[in-house]
Amino acid sequence: MSSVAVIGAGTNGLAAACVAARAGLEVTVYETNQNIGGAARTQPLGESQAIFDLGSAVHPMAMLSEAFQVLGVHQRVDFTVPELSYAHVNTHQSSLAWRDLQRTLEDLPVADARIYSGIMTPLVKRIHELGQTLLNPLLDVPRHPVTLAAFGASTLLGMGLLQGIPEKAPHAAALLAGCAAHVAGGSRGPAGTGAGLFLAAAAHGAGWPIPRGGSQAISDALASELTEHGGRIVTGQHIDNLQDLDEQVFLLNTSPETAAQLGAGRIPEKLARKLSTPRRSPGSCVVHYVLREPVPWKDPAVAGAGTVHLGGSARQVHRAERRSRRTLMNDPFVLVAQPSQFDSGRAAPNQHVLWAYCHVPLGSTADMSARITALLEDAAPGFRDTIIHQHVRTASDLEQQNASLVGGDISGGTMDLYGSVVRPRLSPNPWWLQARGMYLISSAVPPGPSVHGMGGYRGAQHMLRREFGISFER
Repeated sequence: MSSVAVIGAGTNGLAAACVAARAGLEVTVYETNQNIGGAARTQPLGESQAIFDLGSAVHPMAMLSEAFQVLGVHQRVDFTVPELSYAHVNTHQSSLAWRDLQRTLEDLPVADARIYSGIMTPLVKRIHELGQTLLNPLLDVPRHPVTLAAFGASTLLGMGLLQGIPEKAPHAAALLAGCAAHVAGGSRGPAGTGAGLFLAAAAHGAGWPIPRGGSQAISDALASELTEHGGRIVTGQHIDNLQDLDEQVFLLNTSPETAAQLGAGRIPEKLARKLSTPRRSPGSCVVHYVLREPVPWKDPAVAGAGTVHLGGSARQVHRAERRSRRTLMNDPFVLVAQPSQFDSGRAAPNQHVLWAYCHVPLGSTADMSARITALLEDAAPGFRDTIIHQHVRTASDLEQQNASLVGGDISGGTMDLYGSVVRPRLSPNPWWLQARGMYLISSAVPPGPSVHGMGGYRGAQHMLRREFGISFER
């Protein structure tokens, strides 16, 4: 039987392993950590009884992922989809992004609603087609050209709003700017704006789901699918030389730098140099809070949001994100998740967990918890008094926690237009590392970051065709 080694048991690695195992190959996944999941892990920290999502806590792409649909994640995981996808907390009034687009429009001032509807309605109507288009390499022949055209038109309108006239529709601009700021670095070009629009459209279409039991439930579901098809997972084993393995085909759910090291002598020198020096996004600093009660938001409606954006106006969000590349901001843009509002099993009775992070210079060792707490206190007076304890993970800590998060970059590399297309090289098969049996399947390849498993899913399908002449059957 032909055999395949998958290096890294994050969602991309597990999805790739499932595809290979379903095709009848002998598959082994090797993971350095003692538990699987990569950026989709949920664990206790310190002495707390609470469990924390070490990476992403809310998953905007989960319901749109073909990989999760085909590989049984949707069937195995109990997803809660909040009616209020996210709230953007501004100085005077919050802007609310309900899953129901019409309800969102009714809450917005007339001018904001008109502009927001013009941008979002064509995308929300086609959200599943949009997912099939954007969760695949941009160089693929589009499955839905009309949807892609609508997305292009909305991106131009979104760029006009964010760059030209955000004051004309401040609530609409803030809602879009907050989503765009999920992509670190503050780009307002077509890639950054387009990524923000995709996230916002998902918020009003499929929703931003929270898995009951934490992100680990997604990883465990993929692991179950893998073992049911004969695959195996080896944890606590660091691989630094592929010659130590018996397999001849390698799917690398790693950083590009690690892929270059593992592929030394196999990958062409020019590609190896490119992998060794990728263009990086800023890092992140994450704070995990345990609270004695829910956050006392100044605007009570915010309590119903799965995700909260703290950042002020669209211009303030953009300024904070641009400067985060070089300096530590006193008033950074902060993303907040409230999983225990929707999953009481995350903490001890009558306690809550809160997950918050901001972007910082790559590799920073700075603890941003005081600044994040201050911004939460501004939006929710009395927040400090609810804190039982907190756990901080600096950008440097994130890399120690997960070697793929180089310098705390959770995006797998810069997500501007160039970084979205040339990822890591310009090719209809970007996963193949131009060497027999060598494939990169992490967030450093299309379709990029977020927990959706599509990089591994598509990369493994290309591997099957190229190495074994097998077409993947759903």
